[in-house]
Amino acid sequence: MSLESPSASPPIQYDDVPLGRFHLRVALASTGGVFSDGFGLGIIGTALGAAHVELQLSPLWLGLVGGASLAGLFAGALLTGPVADQYGRRRIFAFNMAALGVLSVLQFFVATSAELLGLRLVIGFLLGTDYVVSKALLTEFTPRRLRGAVMSLLSVAWAGGFAAAFAVGVALSSGDPESWRWMLLASAVPCLLIWPVRVTLPESPLWLVDHGHEARAAEVVRTRLGECVLPPLRGPVGDRHRGRWRQLFSPTWRRRTLVGCAFFTCQVIPYFAVGTFVTQVMAALNAHGGHAGGLLYNASLLGGAVFGLVLVDRVSRRNFLVGSFAVAAAAMLVLSVFPRLPAGIMFGLFSLFAIALSAASNLVYVYLPELFSTDLRASGIGLAIAASRIGSAIGTFLLPVLVDDVGVRAALGVCVGVLVIGGGICYLWAPETRQRRLAGDVEDAAVAGLGAAPKASRATG
Repeated sequence: MSLESPSASPPIQYDDVPLGRFHLRVALASTGGVFSDGFGLGIIGTALGAAHVELQLSPLWLGLVGGASLAGLFAGALLTGPVADQYGRRRIFAFNMAALGVLSVLQFFVATSAELLGLRLVIGFLLGTDYVVSKALLTEFTPRRLRGAVMSLLSVAWAGGFAAAFAVGVALSSGDPESWRWMLLASAVPCLLIWPVRVTLPESPLWLVDHGHEARAAEVVRTRLGECVLPPLRGPVGDRHRGRWRQLFSPTWRRRTLVGCAFFTCQVIPYFAVGTFVTQVMAALNAHGGHAGGLLYNASLLGGAVFGLVLVDRVSRRNFLVGSFAVAAAAMLVLSVFPRLPAGIMFGLFSLFAIALSAASNLVYVYLPELFSTDLRASGIGLAIAASRIGSAIGTFLLPVLVDDVGVRAALGVCVGVLVIGGGICYLWAPETRQRRLAGDVEDAAVAGLGAAPKASRATG
C-alpha cells in the first residue's frame, strides 16, 4: 500500500515543466528588452536622415555614427559573456535597461556629431550586455518542448522594435530640423517601461546549480515553478581555470564556436547593411516611393520573424539555417544582376530577402544558446555576437561608401557573397540541436566528448 498522498503530484523534471505564469513573466521581461534593443538600433537610420544637415554629417560620418552602436555592441557582448557565466545573469539583466533608458534620453541633448558618436558607442555596449543575458536567462528558464517557440518570441520582439522604430521615425519626420532628436528620445520609452519587470526576477537555476548553489536553485524552482518540480541536475563542467574563451576554442567546442560565429556574422552583415540604409538603397536602384518601400521592407522583417516562430519547431534547426541563407542569397543575387526590374518585382525581392533573413534570425535566439553548455553558454553567445557585430559594423559603415564609389549593384553583390559563405559553413559543420535538454546538459556529454553524463536516479526528488 502506497504511503504517498493520493493528491500528491508526480515529480516533474526541470526541462519538462508545463508553461506557467512565471515563464510568461520571464518571456515578457526578455522580449521587452529585446524590443528596446531593436528599436534603439533601428531608429538611428531614420534619425540620421533628418540629422545630417544640422550635424553636417558627411558620408564618412554617416557610416561612423550608423555603425557606432554595432561596434559598441561588440565590446559589450564579448566582455559580458564570461562575466555572466562566472557571476550570474540576473544582475546585468535587472539593471541594463535602466542605464540604456538614461543614455537614450541624453541623445536628445547632443550638439555635435562627436557627442552622438560617443553616446551611440556606449548605448551599443549596453545593447551587447542585453543580447547575451536575455538569450541565456530565457533559454535556461524555458521548458524544452516549447523552447523554440518561446525563444523565437525574442526574434519577433527584435523585428517588432526595429520595424516600430522606422514607423515612429517616419511619423516624427517633419519640417522641423530637430525632429531627429525626438526620434532618438523615443528609444528611451520601451527601456524604462520594461525595467520594473526585470528587477523582480531571480537568477537562473541552471547557473546556480552549475556554480554549487543547489539550495538557492531548489528555492527558486520551488517558489517560482512549483513544489513538484525537481531542481536541475548539474551537467558536465569544463576546466574553468583555462578561461571560457580558451575552452570555446578547444578541440571539444571549436567547431560549434565556429558555426555560431559564422552563421550569425554572415546573417547580420546584409541584414543591417541593407536594413539601416534601405531607403537610400532603393533610391539608388531607382525604385520610386522610397519611404513606402522602407515600410514594406520593415513590415517584411516583422512578418518574417512571425513566420520563423511558426516554422522553428516544425523543421530541423540545420535545414532551417542552410535554407534561409540560400533563399536570401538568391533574392539579393537577382537584385544585383538585373538592372531594369519593375518596381513591384524589386519590392517583392527585397521583401523575400527580409522575410528569409528575419525568419532565420529566430535561430540566433534558439540555436545559438543550444550550441553550448550552461558553463559556456553566455560566453559562447557573447563571442558569436561580438564576431557578428564586427561584420555588421563594417558592413553598415561600408555600404553607403560602396554605393557612392562602385554602385549599388556591386554593393549588393558583396552581400550575396557573404550569404553564400555563411550557408556553406553551416552546410558543412552545423550540428542539429532540436529537442536538446539543458538541465544536466546530457547531450553535451555525448556530442561534445565530455564523457558520459552521470545517471542520476531521482524518482521522488
